[in-house]
Amino acid sequence: MKLIIPAILLFFAACSGADMNSQSASAEAELVDDVMTQEDQQALTADEILQDLQEGNERYVNNNLTPRDYSAQVSKTADGQYPEAVVISCIDSRVPVEHVFDKGVGDIFVARVAGNFVNEDILGSTEFATAVAGSKVILVMGHEHCGAVKSAIDDVQMGNITAMLSKIKPAVERTEEGYEGETTTENDSFVTDVVNNNVRYTIEQMRERSPIIAELERNGDVVIAGAFYDLDTGRVTMLD
Repeated sequence: MKLIIPAILLFFAACSGADMNSQSASAEAELVDDVMTQEDQQALTADEILQDLQEGNERYVNNNLTPRDYSAQVSKTADGQYPEAVVISCIDSRVPVEHVFDKGVGDIFVARVAGNFVNEDILGSTEFATAVAGSKVILVMGHEHCGAVKSAIDDVQMGNITAMLSKIKPAVERTEEGYEGETTTENDSFVTDVVNNNVRYTIEQMRERSPIIAELERNGDVVIAGAFYDLDTGRVTMLD
């Protein structure tokens, strides 16, 4: 009996210590519930937004994402949204855009389509994001080993995929011109060049096909940028 009582006391002491450590950890990991307001959006410059996106990506790469109270953010954004940027990305499941830039509810618009090209729908969505909702940055982001780009290089013929890939073909053709090396999907360097040229071509198309976006850019109200996402590291590199 004398042996049992000290053991019980030690058990409760250990549990008490564990509870204290758990409470301490919870206190340290205080959840962020702030959301982007209209005042926040209006005060930011495009350069500050781009810098913010890059800093968020650095946290993502280092596995240091901001702990957020998503339920609170959902509630706070129910009556309105003032995102700082719109990101046009591929649908690839390995590119979780909001996490890639460490963003919460209401922070950014995201338009996703295989091969991150623009068509009438994506252009209209981007016009809404900028001209109506006030976003100041448009970021077109391609990624490493893009399946849509590889399919365009391989001239895949399959249902609606064929028509979709025709939007990416111009980037393939541009990259092939004067390219020194193997112009197939077996050459990772070539694929990456096509991915980046596809981003640049998408930006060109946006300027040509959307007078609204082109005017916003000319007036300095919107900055359009391109980027490349590395699947191996999670790092985003801005393109020239």
